[in-house]
Amino acid sequence: MNANLIRNGFIAAALMNIGGVLLFSRAFTNDAINQADPVVMSNFGLLMIVVWGLAYLGAAFIQGNIRWLAAAFAVEKLVYVVVWGLWMSSHSLGAVYEQDLFAGVFYSIYGLNDLAFMLFFGWVFLSQRSKG
Repeated sequence: MNANLIRNGFIAAALMNIGGVLLFSRAFTNDAINQADPVVMSNFGLLMIVVWGLAYLGAAFIQGNIRWLAAAFAVEKLVYVVVWGLWMSSHSLGAVYEQDLFAGVFYSIYGLNDLAFMLFFGWVFLSQRSKG
């Protein structure tokens, strides 16, 4: 297992969570994201996504086995993938794009991004040997 790959993967996850939310929400001022899913993507929900990003960033610099931390991150990403899939099955992306381009792009990609990082975190979990 390549420690640099793992560290860089955690940093990438952090940048996607933090940078993605700040960019697409226009620093929490894009009401179209909130209106499209007021429960999960309220400003509080978006802030918590940023906090998860900070957790990924912190995990990137842990020296040692982070197997179970990666498992928790994989489960967290699974939750967002499922929520995104359910949202996509009952909402219109076109309507979100009509309201705001950034919100439309956000809803188009966030579940796929979370799926990719869920697989990454799952790989980290499976590739690290348990020490007890």
